Amino acid sequence: MNHTKRQKLGLNGLLPAKIETLDTQKKRCLHVLRSKSSMLEKYVFMAQLRTSNVRLFYKIVMDELEELAPIIYTPTVGTACLEYSTIYPFLAAPGVPDGLFLTKSDLPTLTETIKNYQSQLEPQIAVISDGSRILGLGDLGSNGMGIPIGKLQLYVACAGIDPRRTLPILLDLGTNNEKLLNDEFYIGLSQKRPDDEEFYETVDKVVQALVTVYPNILVQFEDWSSEHAFGLLERYKSKILCFNDDIQGTGAVILSGIINAIRKVQNEDSVPPKDHRILFYGAGSAAIGVAHQIQDYFQFEHKIPEEEAKKLFWIVDSKGLVTKTRGDKLAEHKIYYAREDEGKEYRELIDIVDYVKPTILIGLSSTPGAFNKQVLNRMSQLNQQPIIFPLSNPATQAECTFEQAMIETENRVIFASGTAFPAYTIPSTNQVKYPGQGNNMYIFPGLGLGAILSRPNHITDRMIYATAKALADSLTTEEINQGWLYPSLKRIRDVSATIAIAVYKEAVDANLASLPKVDNIKDYVISNMWSPIDDHYGSLDTKSNIHANL
Repeated sequence: MNHTKRQKLGLNGLLPAKIETLDTQKKRCLHVLRSKSSMLEKYVFMAQLRTSNVRLFYKIVMDELEELAPIIYTPTVGTACLEYSTIYPFLAAPGVPDGLFLTKSDLPTLTETIKNYQSQLEPQIAVISDGSRILGLGDLGSNGMGIPIGKLQLYVACAGIDPRRTLPILLDLGTNNEKLLNDEFYIGLSQKRPDDEEFYETVDKVVQALVTVYPNILVQFEDWSSEHAFGLLERYKSKILCFNDDIQGTGAVILSGIINAIRKVQNEDSVPPKDHRILFYGAGSAAIGVAHQIQDYFQFEHKIPEEEAKKLFWIVDSKGLVTKTRGDKLAEHKIYYAREDEGKEYRELIDIVDYVKPTILIGLSSTPGAFNKQVLNRMSQLNQQPIIFPLSNPATQAECTFEQAMIETENRVIFASGTAFPAYTIPSTNQVKYPGQGNNMYIFPGLGLGAILSRPNHITDRMIYATAKALADSLTTEEINQGWLYPSLKRIRDVSATIAIAVYKEAVDANLASLPKVDNIKDYVISNMWSPIDDHYGSLDTKSNIHANL
């Protein structure tokens, strides 16, 4: 910023003389960031930077995504949500809201309240949660705001959604978490959650107000309790432009890894796709969503009829193998995959593995250590290359680590987790192996960008499937030769563009796109991806926002 501009803004004498490049500012911030002693301190530092210097924040995140993603999102966001009521006053610059908090008392003036979260540009996407099921940590109420914020940061960094067009929302309906109800620092409503009738009535009013204020907005439902997650998706998926990342995003990203794992064992071990037996340890919304996505793959790609494809799946919940003959009332979302295996009501995972003889073991249980030595050993006895995906977040909730899986399968495991694990060096050869990570950030940013740019009436199952297929096909020859299931995060912007293109094409082919078809979809997508380098973040010619223009 030159002297004349400083004079115009009344800033002469209020800033040091030196004019720095964005790269120099980035180096300084990284120096300070890396000096922090804990991941939570790093999270708070980056949160402050996000609200005081948006361009610099996204410059750092985009350039150093592999280092920054675990700080601004999983696993550190889990810790941040647990501590959110304590750290909340220190997360945002003065006068900058951390997100839009809504309560039932806002219902009479919802449209006005929604408009209170003013952005320079009309929001294109909202991520909304009620904090009832945050990662694998349970009901955190208003402390769950860290999740919508974190998701939208990844939309910007990975797919180039303009940060001025993002809207994080926490619908505070209370909490059933006794610890929070008794916490004097808890920032949310200190009351129990409502019954289902009041819940759906309230959410209906919030969603209606949101799409009334912003008719073209894409709504992502995030971290709702399992029953409500499925209920909301069924309620809205054909009515508004929306999706649920826990169900559809998780399903798509895991399907992508499974596709590449199935291709690998087919090419190397001659295991045909129809011979797979898939065991899920965990029966929540994410697990059932993943199962449906994988089933779509068998039906769409391998032409296996629905009933036959469904029989490739076994589901395990806290009471054991989910069967129709177990004697208890099953939650609605579990019934579809309930087996008719009378007399096979096994409870222990090792007994279920012995019975099912799975080729694929997927964990979404938030039960740390569930894939123990005995289970991993048995999987390696049953399969030349056992496919094992412990997907629970954060790392403390994972069913096993990469190191454990490698050791107990004699280094033959095909592995992907939901959280980042370190590489493993095989002692006998000193060969370094890297774990796959089925992180939703591979899917939802590109899905969101594609939906925003094509603006379909609603998001279909085929669009979700298209994202998984595009991700699976995005690996380079080098990545395939290294045995990777997912592409390098260094290429995430390219991968997100590829996924956005797939969504756009599917919307056009299904005659659902509201925007005119373009001649070159790739160029159109790429040209609409925001970058902190190309955009000076608007004409922020005010003293309060001057740091965004330095």
